[in-house]
Amino acid sequence: MLEQLKRLAMQKLMQKMAGNSLNAEATNAAASEGVGALMDSIKGGNLGQLTALFSGGAEAGEGSDILNNVKGKLKESLQAKGMSAEEAETESASTAQDLVAGLKEKFESKSEEDSAFDLSSLTGLLGGNAGDLLNKAKNLF
Repeated sequence: MLEQLKRLAMQKLMQKMAGNSLNAEATNAAASEGVGALMDSIKGGNLGQLTALFSGGAEAGEGSDILNNVKGKLKESLQAKGMSAEEAETESASTAQDLVAGLKEKFESKSEEDSAFDLSSLTGLLGGNAGDLLNKAKNLF
């Protein structure tokens, strides 16, 4: 599940970032760092934010620590690769938001091809009593 999520995130970031002012190599490196920030946030496992992020709860918007972490990492990486601060801010904000929206679609999808994207599949990454808590949270939606 984690590898599928990582691949999908990388694909979504590369699609969104393809037309930026950096060369392909720099864009690919920035996207990799953005995916890394997302994976670290998922593995860090704030259960409430993780559930909200992928199910559309109140914490899924601009204030989400996970979303802000991805935005920050993308912005930092894009600037380090030569993009202006203003352009990096704009690029990271829209890219991170689109990434989360794309992943959320997969978790909400009823399609057979998206069946691996189930919130309960993330419980192995969180440890502890996360499985029970995540199922309770899932039932709220």
